[in-house]
Amino acid sequence: MNIQSISVHGTSVSLTAPAKINWFLKITGKRDDGYHNIITLMQCINLYDNLVFKHADNLEIICDLDIPFNNNIVYKAASLLKKYSSYRKGARIILKKNIPVSAGLGGGSSDAAFTLSGLNKLWGINLNKTELNSIAAEIGSDVPFFLGGPLALIEGKGDRATPFKASFSIFLLLVKPPLSVSTAWAYSCYDNNKSELTKKPVDIKLFLRAFNNKAFGSVETLLDNDLEKVVIEKYPVIGEIKSRMRESGAVIAAMSGSGPTVFGVFDSMEAAKSSSKGFKNCWIAVVQTII
Repeated sequence: MNIQSISVHGTSVSLTAPAKINWFLKITGKRDDGYHNIITLMQCINLYDNLVFKHADNLEIICDLDIPFNNNIVYKAASLLKKYSSYRKGARIILKKNIPVSAGLGGGSSDAAFTLSGLNKLWGINLNKTELNSIAAEIGSDVPFFLGGPLALIEGKGDRATPFKASFSIFLLLVKPPLSVSTAWAYSCYDNNKSELTKKPVDIKLFLRAFNNKAFGSVETLLDNDLEKVVIEKYPVIGEIKSRMRESGAVIAAMSGSGPTVFGVFDSMEAAKSSSKGFKNCWIAVVQTII
């Protein structure tokens, strides 16, 4: 499976930007620049936003969600690339959202990363991966991952990636309750409560060995998201979804990123679809990991 599909039609470029899950998320400290140092294993999934780029005199964003320009990460990415490359004109960018906003699935970061890729192609500026990664890091900590992917160990503030190869795709059920969680708020709550939290080291080699052997029973004990406890304290429904997912057949269940989306691992797509029927008041999707 590919991380994205990209097509060029004369004066336009179309591509798809995937969502991601965090298999685990450890916070190792706060940086002087305000970011946090983390260790996380991220993997793309086959849930996509759609982006179309067309030549225009100025930058214009058309989105099916009403997102103000000053909060639009796609506009920020396009503006930074335009400034970096000294490109004189602009682009008309059409964004169709399928990935929920503020859900812990990285939709905004993915849109930003593939905006860089799409405009690099449309404008013919041919920046290399190192240059694109440098711009991506200015936009947000998750953005560089999406320029590589689909499975990588992410460290630092998100700027150090070690790619891994998965030999199989995993069936997932995603369940998002009708609420949104700000990443900044989640990290702030963690900072305010970290003295009360028990720190457990993550054994990366053990996790990857169990993961690649489909030993999900062993993996569950390593699925440790440092943001999960503080987010569930505020929104107990997330913990309830995890429990209900396990009761309905999930091998493991965990919160992705800063939440509130919970993902569950299932043995088959049919089992995931059957479980999804128990979450009628939530946004749901049955997906697969990208390898």
